Amino acid sequence: MTRIALDAMGGDNAPGEIVRGGVDAAESLADVKVLLVGVESLIEAELAKYPKAVEVAKKAGRLEVVHAPDVAEMDESPVTAVRRKKDCSINVAMRLVKEGKADAFVSAGNSGAVATSAILNLGRIPGVLRPAIATVLPTRRPIRPLLLLDAGANMDCHADWLVQFAIMGSAYSKAVLKRTKPLVGLLSIGTEDCKGNELSKETFPLLKEVKAIDFRGNVEGHDIFQGQTDVVVCDGFVGNVVLKTSESLAHAVGYFLKRECFRGIARVLGAILLKGVFKSLKQQLDPEIYGGAPLLGVPGAVIITHGSSSHKAIYYAVKAGANAARNDVTGLIAKDIAEYESTRKTL
Repeated sequence: MTRIALDAMGGDNAPGEIVRGGVDAAESLADVKVLLVGVESLIEAELAKYPKAVEVAKKAGRLEVVHAPDVAEMDESPVTAVRRKKDCSINVAMRLVKEGKADAFVSAGNSGAVATSAILNLGRIPGVLRPAIATVLPTRRPIRPLLLLDAGANMDCHADWLVQFAIMGSAYSKAVLKRTKPLVGLLSIGTEDCKGNELSKETFPLLKEVKAIDFRGNVEGHDIFQGQTDVVVCDGFVGNVVLKTSESLAHAVGYFLKRECFRGIARVLGAILLKGVFKSLKQQLDPEIYGGAPLLGVPGAVIITHGSSSHKAIYYAVKAGANAARNDVTGLIAKDIAEYESTRKTL
């Protein structure tokens, strides 16, 4: 059984939505055990709302509460919160992974605090220069979602870091997203290798020499959702802008459709006829079903979800964490990074 340490106190909707998502996962995922980490009294108060589901999950040994007296607030300095609050829910849950009492960590809390706690408690996979946040995005081909990294962990990057991001992203794509031979692209302003800023032009030739990945070259912003690339690499500043712009656009499109559908009785009737189409479109664009963003480069599976995550997002994040742990993403990354570094030393 895969054990998931779920930070019950992290996020804008904690602990309510987090606990509910954890209960849903513990009740329906037969091979997963959820460890709800946080202020015990608050967690128990939420669990009391779902007596039947909790009874089923606890009877099957798939749900447990782990007390953590402190909370790392969303607006706190990540380093300050992690260092001063040794027993905040993020640290306690991360230590469960470190001590082998949990196989994966999931949180909708302060993403900076999660990354800091992961590095301080778990360290880095040997050879990894910088961990990166990867996020899964939908494409035109539903069976081929895209992995974008870094999505915000490293604002200013070196070329060597981006090369490792490509290796780690390719490994995750193989192990979890089940891409046999992931195509890797470098985000730039043109497909030619001479296009881009100094960082992208320095990174391009390095990526061409990496045997662990299938590098297709530069990709532009309008290529991201085409479904022809599996992993897109960039620095954390650009990646975070891409991610949040994409989320905003998805919400804007939904608003525009809703507004136009109610302009006149004819449009309302048409919208009723197209209800199934709109529902399908909403599902394909729903970021919650992709299970949050893995923090790649640290030992163990660490999943960071959006601060406003609902119980549905938490359920899928728990599922993603279990998949990452079961498929040994850490081992695959360690192997590919070691082979790359070994090749570089012999050149």
